[in-house]
Amino acid sequence: MFFDDRLATVLRQRATGEGALRTQFRQLLDLLGREPLRGNSKVDQSLLATAWLRMDALAEAIPAPERARMIREPGWRFRSADLAAHLADHEPEVAAAALGRADLTSEDWTALIPRLPVRARGFLRLRRDLPVDAEALLARLGVHDRGLPAPAAALAETITEPPATKPAVRPSAPIPLRPQATAPARIHDRDDNGRTEISALVERIAQFRRERGESRAELESSPRLPLGELPERPPRIVTGFGFAADAGGRIEWATAEVAPMVVGTRLFGAQLPDDASAPGERNLERAFQRRQPVTQTPITLSGAAAIAGGWLVDAEPRFSDEGHFSGYVGRLRRLPDPHAAPSGPEAREADRIRQLLHELRTPVTAVQGYAEVIQQQLFGPAPHEYRALAAAIAADAARILAGFEELDRLARLETGAVTIQPGECDLAELVRRTAAQLDPVLASQEAGIALGFAESTAVLVAIDHDDAEALVWRLLASLAAACSPSERLGVQIEPFIGGHRALARLTCDLPARLAAADNLFAATAAPGGSAINAGLFGAGFALRLARAEARAAGGSLDRDGHTLVLSLPLLTGSQALPSAREG
Repeated sequence: MFFDDRLATVLRQRATGEGALRTQFRQLLDLLGREPLRGNSKVDQSLLATAWLRMDALAEAIPAPERARMIREPGWRFRSADLAAHLADHEPEVAAAALGRADLTSEDWTALIPRLPVRARGFLRLRRDLPVDAEALLARLGVHDRGLPAPAAALAETITEPPATKPAVRPSAPIPLRPQATAPARIHDRDDNGRTEISALVERIAQFRRERGESRAELESSPRLPLGELPERPPRIVTGFGFAADAGGRIEWATAEVAPMVVGTRLFGAQLPDDASAPGERNLERAFQRRQPVTQTPITLSGAAAIAGGWLVDAEPRFSDEGHFSGYVGRLRRLPDPHAAPSGPEAREADRIRQLLHELRTPVTAVQGYAEVIQQQLFGPAPHEYRALAAAIAADAARILAGFEELDRLARLETGAVTIQPGECDLAELVRRTAAQLDPVLASQEAGIALGFAESTAVLVAIDHDDAEALVWRLLASLAAACSPSERLGVQIEPFIGGHRALARLTCDLPARLAAADNLFAATAAPGGSAINAGLFGAGFALRLARAEARAAGGSLDRDGHTLVLSLPLLTGSQALPSAREG
């Protein structure tokens, strides 16, 4: 850049609206805060004086809280001591924000602090990153933190009235008074390391908490006196324990940590209300009567929170030396929580993928935002070529973000983190509507989708309408995008009832390009030469996502030769044919 005319360009603009006033004030902050301006031969001093006057005029039109908010924007700092000195004369909140964002050298601070108003110097005591020279200069100028007075000073300032009693007779000789030790007043608000009393106190509190921190085992084993302070123990939830029961099914021994809570408890017959159905308890009682081993039999324990809930019992009968039955010995394990987050290797891998996607979304979203700013000319006019390029960048960023959403959805579906919501929709109507949307695009190459069912056909499935519509679009669009010229795909839909299940089957012909693939769901290349885009990552990924959605809904998506079969649970009102949700 041979010459810098940015400041002149900003000053030539006429700011009329509120948005223009704030934009011009923000631009002046950026330009006047980049580098030291005083004595800089590259900067026109008359232009600089005009900029200061314009900033003061804008400050009268913009409220002080909004100016302070602009100065406190995350990530923004300035390196001009002149700007810091200028803003220090503004309102207290603006001055505090400016002195908190100034990033000056030690020499600049040393030269600036004597020029600051007395009120503004106190704001610098809120910073903990000032150079040592600046700290020493503030101390010499008498700028200290505001705080409570020291006890000795407060005692000296206390005014006490003499008691309204009869004055005592003055003795002829003075009575020597006992010297009283006085607490030394703390006259320094900083220690030898330059830290304030507040920061030193915070550090001592943190150190005390670190030293006081105890492990969970120490909290459990160390006795505490009843002094009104209870340790903060996390709630104990027992996941398993060993036990021994007598011939009547009553626990007579258990692991030490749960023994006080379960000893004396009967394993069957007294744990549930009389009207409750407890097949597990009946099976356990039957096994006791027959002296049979017990394997993964569910029961429910009541009592303390640590043991209350569902359990699985594994136990073996025990007999005395004489051969008499004496009870059972075994172990109880917690029932797995169906709502607990999966913790296997696949779940951890999916969690890492979601974390990676979160990190990738941030820069893409930033690029999209800046492109929209240029395309919409929010900060000023831009050439048409730049606006067209910015619009293309914003569109690409939107497609990338949509691809990230598909990746995140696939990871959640395959690990069971999310499910397809139940509902009601007409699958045949969704297929007809989607085919009608795709036909105009396929007609240009004399291709199309041939529906093999009547216009009046209605097939109700037990899936939310929005989820079903997205699934049908992802399936048919992936197949249509791979169609060759003059290729027509047949689509059939029919109900299937059998094996205690009621399903709706959607059968689609595979285009020749996809039929040649060995693994249809592993295709990585996106089909080219088509105006239909089923997703950012190609047909293979889109079909894999559709398969995951179908499985989460209780159906399936499978390849059968040269056809692709989508099975979804029918909406049934009969209890004999439930729409079971099985993967």
